[in-house]
Amino acid sequence: MNSNENKFIQQMTHPLKSRAFLLLKLPAAFFSGVRIKSISAEKCEVSIPYKWFSQNPFRSTYFACLAMAAEMSTGVLGLMQVIERKPSVSMLVVNLEANYFKKAVDLTTFVCEDGKQIEKLVDEAIATGEARSIKAKSVGKNKAGEIVAEFYITWSFKSKG
Repeated sequence: MNSNENKFIQQMTHPLKSRAFLLLKLPAAFFSGVRIKSISAEKCEVSIPYKWFSQNPFRSTYFACLAMAAEMSTGVLGLMQVIERKPSVSMLVVNLEANYFKKAVDLTTFVCEDGKQIEKLVDEAIATGEARSIKAKSVGKNKAGEIVAEFYITWSFKSKG
């Protein structure tokens, strides 16, 4: 793990700095209760509670709130790789797929374990100057450890240099 990754992880796991980031850059996620639980070079865990602001009329977590948490678990791993890169690298969601298995009625935690593949892909995008894509997987589980949903978020990375 390089010093940029360490610095990024410290900022994103700091209780105040991470909430300030969400409030300023992703206010819908902030108010919905999306929170980063842990980050490493390999994986990221993000949670979304079932509460008034994240609920749907069917007494479960609204699918868009689940999607926010799933996307963040993959996106944070990508952001960690593009921050302070020379040349700079852009990242963009180009596709999203979801499968739902169980009603989300309590805290749902999404885990993406594609950090090393994302790092390799960003390195390739810089080396080749061409856009590279990855279909990152995020699995959401409830407090009992049951799978609630799985998301596949396709990210595109392109060097700006």
